[in-house]
Amino acid sequence: MGKSQKVATLLGERQKIEKEIEEIQKSCQHPTKSIKNVRERLDSTAMVIRWTCDICSSVVGIPNNNELQNYLKQ
Repeated sequence: MGKSQKVATLLGERQKIEKEIEEIQKSCQHPTKSIKNVRERLDSTAMVIRWTCDICSSVVGIPNNNELQNYLKQ
């Protein structure tokens, strides 16, 4: 298998995985959440602090100033 074929195969697999993750996150009720550092975007290396679901890792909100200060003190 040539490199271009390998890349095409991997990109196809990534697309399937991203779609499956999206479906799981859409169906999740987000019963519990935690404040975590997450990537700002998938193609970014910049990190931001957000509320994320403990089950599906979906971003579910932005912490307010008090929550942010408490998180940073830990």
